[in-house]
Amino acid sequence: MTATPAGMTYADYLKLDPLLSAQQPLSTLHDEMLFIVIHQTMELWMKELLHELRFAVSLVQEDRFAEAYKAMARISRIQAVMTLSWDVLSTLTPVDYLKFRNVLGTSSGFQSAQFREIEFRLGLKEPNFINHYDKDSAERAALEAALSEPSLREASLGALERAGFDLGDRSAEAIAKAWLEIYRDADRWFELYELAEKLVDIDDALASWRHKHVLTVERIIGNKAGTGGSAGAPYLRATLEKRVFPELWSLRTAL
Repeated sequence: MTATPAGMTYADYLKLDPLLSAQQPLSTLHDEMLFIVIHQTMELWMKELLHELRFAVSLVQEDRFAEAYKAMARISRIQAVMTLSWDVLSTLTPVDYLKFRNVLGTSSGFQSAQFREIEFRLGLKEPNFINHYDKDSAERAALEAALSEPSLREASLGALERAGFDLGDRSAEAIAKAWLEIYRDADRWFELYELAEKLVDIDDALASWRHKHVLTVERIIGNKAGTGGSAGAPYLRATLEKRVFPELWSLRTAL
């Protein structure tokens, strides 16, 4: 029987039975549970992050900046929580992890479709990542949608154009020039200036997450290859310089 709001319990509302039954270690080792819970929690936070990110994009497209700032601030807070979770995982020592690593098979965080969708919806659109998912899979469909729909970066550029900035073909030079003008006259362009700072907050938090991810991987497996065949820490280190909004970082030097 479906619970009504009047008779609904905490467990009913949160679907705790399926949620708390989803942790199914494949070994009898104590530390595998932590590994599962950390990664499942990450995926739940990514689900909420995507929920907020889609909302933020729609608000920026409508020039509803104050409301967008709130959604973007929430995104940054979620990112901070996700970054802190690496500290919990780092309590797993190399010896602990190697005892159950074999049960992971070819599974890898590199395969997280939600993380790829976050990158796409922020503005880091790398179409080749779609090819890691089966053609008829829900994951591939979600990534194809994210690739075709406006990202937060694209929505912010649209806001600049609606405000009268000529971005031409949206070259990096034209974008940098527009943002620099906004920062040099922040009082006049205060809403766009605030938007820019919220974008930097998100980019900063993403860089922090990547950095802590690398440190955690190095601490646990060093430079070993990842379970799914990725290069592991060397691959992750190569992503540290990625920026969704590079023009907002470079203008600091030009100011």
